[in-house]
Amino acid sequence: MSGEVPDTAAFTLPGPAIARETAAGWSQWRTTRHGFTPAPRLSLAQWRTLSPRQRVLHDLHRAATHANLPIQETPMSARVARVMGSRLFNNALKHKPTTRAGLMINGGGYQGKTETVCEIAAAFEDQWLDLHQQINPHAVPGTRDLHAAVAYVQTPVTATPKSVCQAILDFYGALHKGMTLPQLVHAVRGSLYDHATKVLILDDITRLRMHREADQDALDLIRALMSMHLTLVLVGVGIPASGLLREGRRDRATGQVVFAQPRHARTFTDEAATQTERRFDLIDLDPFRYDTPQTIAAWVTHLAGIEDNLRLLRAEPGMLTDGAMPEYLFRRTGGIVGLLERLIEDGAAHAIDTGAEQLTTDLLDTIDINLGNLARRDTTAGEIPDIPPRPAPTTGKSSKRRNTVFDDHGGTSGDQPTASTA
Repeated sequence: MSGEVPDTAAFTLPGPAIARETAAGWSQWRTTRHGFTPAPRLSLAQWRTLSPRQRVLHDLHRAATHANLPIQETPMSARVARVMGSRLFNNALKHKPTTRAGLMINGGGYQGKTETVCEIAAAFEDQWLDLHQQINPHAVPGTRDLHAAVAYVQTPVTATPKSVCQAILDFYGALHKGMTLPQLVHAVRGSLYDHATKVLILDDITRLRMHREADQDALDLIRALMSMHLTLVLVGVGIPASGLLREGRRDRATGQVVFAQPRHARTFTDEAATQTERRFDLIDLDPFRYDTPQTIAAWVTHLAGIEDNLRLLRAEPGMLTDGAMPEYLFRRTGGIVGLLERLIEDGAAHAIDTGAEQLTTDLLDTIDINLGNLARRDTTAGEIPDIPPRPAPTTGKSSKRRNTVFDDHGGTSGDQPTASTA
């Protein structure tokens, strides 16, 4: 292993943070998103044969592995992937000049909406660019204009038609200082076309407050962009309750949410584009549940996937899936994948630091779920979930918890877990 130490040290340490809100940053993330190599699996006996320096480097690599756990498909994210993946390709292959139906991805904070949507969009772009040999089909002959099939944009906290346009132009690195709103809209439409963009993702869309006139105008602008023959993907927390659907109606035949032309459509788009209704499919990305044998089995399968990616020296098969651990982890996280990831990551770090080298309920009882830097989260938009309290410390010798994973949870006994209904 001595020959691997220098490479491990260099590879483990991260480089500059990648900002997906720019075309260059998105491309860098997309092409490197699966490039991390986890630490090799070593037993405690093998670890003890390493030199002191090799142990330090291997522990650093293990910490990086736990901090970069791969995204796992869940039954909920699989449903989003089926609908979204199909919609992106179907819309991209359309030759008709009709408006492309969009998508709204709804869910609570830390439920993996952004990562799920970005992974699906990145997979689409990988294939789409390959079909075009990485060349922009809209490029002027003799040039190689940037081909950005997907644009990822964070909705500004204070959203106005101008700030939304500026955020989109910032993705492409286009200059916009001093532009009027009509100029900004023209520049946005030009950038979307020139870069052959097929998918526009607007994250944290529920930062728009529909009681503010500027936000209503911003939403009108966003809907009008659908006339650019791209797929608009809106991602947010609590979309049905946010007011975004207030002006829409449910199509009984398709189940889609249908919006009439924007109130100020002529300000944002051409006359012909205003004749087409805008349609969205609303897809919920829910947390795990723990109230039927099927949902319990799905939760245990998810835990097994996480366990397989951990690199703890004393870990045993079933560390996260046997005994009372599945029920305990659900109680600590409410089935929210982001909270589970944070609890496991911090717990694994503590297990390495203390030499425990395995995760137990007693060890996890000492861990608070800390979401870290929340400066970029909007608490008023529901982007931060409620965190279940950490169990109170027990006194005296702890008793062994009974395995209740396969108990019948159909009753109302007070000692049974409360199923998530979010």
